[in-house]
Amino acid sequence: MATSALLQAIPARSASRTTLRTPTNRLCSRRTASFRVRCTAEEEQREQAIPTPAPPTSNPSPPPPSPKPKVSTKFSDVLAFSGPAPERINGRLAMIGFVAAVAVEAWKGQDVLEQIGNGGIPWFVGTSVVLTLASLIPLFKGVSVESKSKGLMTSDAELWNGRFAMLGLVALAFTEFVKGGSLV
Repeated sequence: MATSALLQAIPARSASRTTLRTPTNRLCSRRTASFRVRCTAEEEQREQAIPTPAPPTSNPSPPPPSPKPKVSTKFSDVLAFSGPAPERINGRLAMIGFVAAVAVEAWKGQDVLEQIGNGGIPWFVGTSVVLTLASLIPLFKGVSVESKSKGLMTSDAELWNGRFAMLGLVALAFTEFVKGGSLV
């Protein structure tokens, strides 16, 4: 909490008056005085610290609803580097991709590169198109992601889960590449 200090100037001794001549031979009087400065901020803080009883109110009115922040629906804003779509869409794709890769690997024993080589590209493209469109449609309608996040599944949790899924998918592919076969 920022407080402002009130400075008071108190004359320390009586002021004296002197007369000066300026270069244009005009008489000027100038007052010289000494002042002592003291801060009264501590006194005001003490006064504010003493609680004063508030008058009772019979009908407390609820605070007015906060205005919804305007969300830009421009294509360039939605898909901007710091926009709401890119990381969210990539994270959603990574979450589905990681779970699918581990499930197919456990079921068929194929590593990620074999899965892609054995007909995985059409599934990847189809899933990417469907999830991208499903993610972009609400954003272009002006619905913010934060407005739909409540409880356990918040928008921040989705971002972090997507980030971990991206790292997990890369780690899975790299580990299988180094190992030379499937992880499971």
